[in-house]
Amino acid sequence: MSVISSKQKSLATSGLLFGAVVWGSMWYPYRLLADVGVVGVQSSILTYGFALILGCVFLGRQLWRERAFSLIAVGIGLAAGWANFSYVLAVLQGEVMRVLLLFYLSPLWTMLLAHLLLDEKTDKQEYLLMFLSLAGMLIMLWQGWDNLPIPQNYAEWLGLSAGFTFALSNVLTRRAAHLSIVVKSFSVWLGVCLICAAFLAVETSAWVSLASISAPYWGMMLGLGVSLFLLIVLVQFGLAHIAPNRAAIIFMFELVVGAISSYFLAGEVMSLREWIGGTMIICAALFEANRATQ
Repeated sequence: MSVISSKQKSLATSGLLFGAVVWGSMWYPYRLLADVGVVGVQSSILTYGFALILGCVFLGRQLWRERAFSLIAVGIGLAAGWANFSYVLAVLQGEVMRVLLLFYLSPLWTMLLAHLLLDEKTDKQEYLLMFLSLAGMLIMLWQGWDNLPIPQNYAEWLGLSAGFTFALSNVLTRRAAHLSIVVKSFSVWLGVCLICAAFLAVETSAWVSLASISAPYWGMMLGLGVSLFLLIVLVQFGLAHIAPNRAAIIFMFELVVGAISSYFLAGEVMSLREWIGGTMIICAALFEANRATQ
């Protein structure tokens, strides 16, 4: 991996934080779509399909010039595809914050996978920041010993699996240094669409008539598609320049975004304990972001 400039590191960190903000708040438009019958499978293939189309328009020539294909690109597509798709289904069917709790066991998977696949060592500061993030998460979401972060239903199993495959896709992205950001981004968009198509093949009843979807909701899906286009490109750039363990800590900022968005958009009130835990996560993310840009 070549040495990158401070400007590139700052852009990489900003890309990861942008991803955390979008992922932490996009549950709301997907729920609005579900309320009018555009369920998670259909809304996912449409929004990621829009992102894929935008990728073809703006990055298609570069992809054609490279024409790079490898098994690791397939692995990135399948892992990231399942992570994104199952995350959408999980936040639609389950409690947002509990799904996020299970999803954000991903730093533990990242540490393990980075050690196994990348032979990366975790320094003491990273251990400390990861402990601070996980402690903040538990403080925010602790509901007693009877509600430990163990999946209780289908949605929560989806959240857990999304966290593991998210960590796997991040580590594979870092490992695939020979692939460009364009190739990696297309792998993600295409991976989500293929997984959605596989689900739709066996759940045809999930479709609602496209003609019955009103213009505001088409606009909402187009907006999501644009956000996902920008998100995947920026996140892939960030993952290519920041070690997975550090990226995992920065991504935990999503948990705070989820808590705040659920408060303002769904009327879920945050307690003092949740604010304390959220502050710990913000501090860990900001400290790690600062370390990543040094």
